[in-house]
Amino acid sequence: MIGAVVLIASMAFVPLDDRPVTAQLPVMLGRIAGVALETPPPALVGRYVRPGRPDAVVAWLNRRAASTDTFVVSSDMLAYGGLLASRVPDTTYADAYFRLKVFAQLKRARPNAWIAAFGTVMRLAPTGVPAGTPYFAAYPVWSYLQRYANLHDPPLPGEAAEAQRLRDLIGPDTLNAYLAARARNLAVDELLLGMTSAGSIDRLVLGQDDAGPVGLHLKELAWLQRIVAGDPAIARRASIEPGADELGMALVAHAIARRAGWVPRIGVRYSTPGGGTYQDPLEFAPIADAIEKLTVLCGGIVVDDRPDVLLYVRVPQTAPQQDAAFLSQIGDDVAMKRSVAVADLSYLASYASQAEFAQRLLTSGIAGRIDAYSSWNTNANTVGTALAEAIAAGAGRRTHTYDALAHRTFTFVRFVDDYAYHDFVRPDLNATLDTQGVPDHTLLPAATAAPLADRDRSLLWYRASLILAALYPGYHIAALSIGLPWDRTFETSVDAAIAPDI
Repeated sequence: MIGAVVLIASMAFVPLDDRPVTAQLPVMLGRIAGVALETPPPALVGRYVRPGRPDAVVAWLNRRAASTDTFVVSSDMLAYGGLLASRVPDTTYADAYFRLKVFAQLKRARPNAWIAAFGTVMRLAPTGVPAGTPYFAAYPVWSYLQRYANLHDPPLPGEAAEAQRLRDLIGPDTLNAYLAARARNLAVDELLLGMTSAGSIDRLVLGQDDAGPVGLHLKELAWLQRIVAGDPAIARRASIEPGADELGMALVAHAIARRAGWVPRIGVRYSTPGGGTYQDPLEFAPIADAIEKLTVLCGGIVVDDRPDVLLYVRVPQTAPQQDAAFLSQIGDDVAMKRSVAVADLSYLASYASQAEFAQRLLTSGIAGRIDAYSSWNTNANTVGTALAEAIAAGAGRRTHTYDALAHRTFTFVRFVDDYAYHDFVRPDLNATLDTQGVPDHTLLPAATAAPLADRDRSLLWYRASLILAALYPGYHIAALSIGLPWDRTFETSVDAAIAPDI
């Protein structure tokens, strides 16, 4: 559906934190569609356990009000200083309240601006850091809190003894501080829903950060869902769904589609019958529900007929014959020049299965002809990334601002990160640390992190060159910067420039 075009003079984007997936990829999405995203200076958004500077980010946003008519903003960065800062008790509710008033200020300054915000419902586990780290609930306490929070609330009779044992291990001061942080975050999320009802926020999503179908978060979710259901003004503009890291990308894609006057029609194809019932253990809803919500969050609708984008979803335990049929269907659609996005969720059960299918996509030549590929972390993270990339490309084509090289670069980075790093390089790095007697890989000292980052660069550069040769023959790596942005092995950074051979 193409309607009246809504032009974006510029887009202000405030990330959840400084990781590549939350800060780099949304900017890269904008480039695909020819839309420049303005972001706060890196010094304002913090790094890992060092929080951002929310008051300075508020000031930065106020300066954007004179020239910007689209805002996509992490409320966690505004309220606390980022995702990790939202999990510790340092920020008071009063401080968060006054910082979040910037949404009303922006709306008063630019009544016609589109203001989107994304926040999180606090995950069950505090941030995992090694013993002795001067940070809230370092190991082993964070692991006790995680296990305690994953019990039923209240604990079932069979869980009562374990709940008491964990309470004793955690200690009353730390447990009370953790529960106080959860209560503060719930109040902040309720505040954001109120701002949405009042019209200060045009689109709000609250994503449940890593938490499954049992735990302390369920009462919080139920309370927030009752608020949404009880106010039509909120229900039209807010949603509560699984996920966190992909939410910024999804809202950027929504803003880009809105610029094109386009409501993307998404058709979903699973690798197995009943694939939509698969549920990530870190999410509270089956993948079909998450896909529908993510599609709407991206500005689209799920359809059975005449889709603009075909989302192919590979679920765990896909049999070899099903894989062959799945790959054949993808090939048929790209041969018909249809827009195809591939979200591979199989890594949750088997990295070997993920690697095998990624290699088949590459060697078949199909990988270089699809509009999106993603396969990392939770189901919502993977699907949200793939949807956002395909929608950015589709919107750019409709507004004649599409950048094919930026699009190829995004896809190249995803294969290097999701496939090469997680399937080959990360296991090597973890094994290297283990042989050095470093069992905790969550926050490495500088003397350990620096040589490990060098190894990451060496191994991943080699893999990246192989991927590019298969993905886009006739292109070469013009520049490639690789690192461990948070001095841990959980993620890598890949900043790439590719170019056609002369």
